[in-house]
Amino acid sequence: MEENGLTLYKLMILFLIKKVDFPLSNSQISEFILDKGYTTYFKLQQAFHELEDEDMLRTELVRNASHYFLTEEGKEAIDMFEYQLSEPIRNDILTFLATKEYQLREETNLEADYFPAKRDEYTVRLRIKEKDSMLLEVNLNVVSRDQAIYICDHWKSNHSDIYAYLINRLLFQDQTQTEEKETDS
Repeated sequence: MEENGLTLYKLMILFLIKKVDFPLSNSQISEFILDKGYTTYFKLQQAFHELEDEDMLRTELVRNASHYFLTEEGKEAIDMFEYQLSEPIRNDILTFLATKEYQLREETNLEADYFPAKRDEYTVRLRIKEKDSMLLEVNLNVVSRDQAIYICDHWKSNHSDIYAYLINRLLFQDQTQTEEKETDS
């Protein structure tokens, strides 16, 4: 029974990732499976680990959070064995995605990470993505790890204001200056 349960959890993970067009994090997938009471944390992590070992998932680490993508082997596996997921489980997954998709997508499309640069400095990398397109990437040098962490922690709540500011400043500042020069002439 243990092996059947593990197979079920693997299929649920693959099905969740298949149904969205963006990577899902370990915590996002875990939220659904654990909140619904399908299994325990340790069994779920074992399923993730085995899927990675079997090359069905590709993992990208962003600030200590694993984000998962289906590999070709993972796509083939879920296409072949999706029928083994019961209708209620598939409906639970589809309902979860329907109610949380915007939040899940936003969490995945925003990245904030930092890494050591030279001596005591750090580089902070901030990104806004939409599907496979990079909308904005900013790299900042800061003088302490605390500053790097602070910036990363505040990126989610400030990203849209920063993006809007940059677009306005870069696009419309030149137009305003050009219009002012034309009226002065």
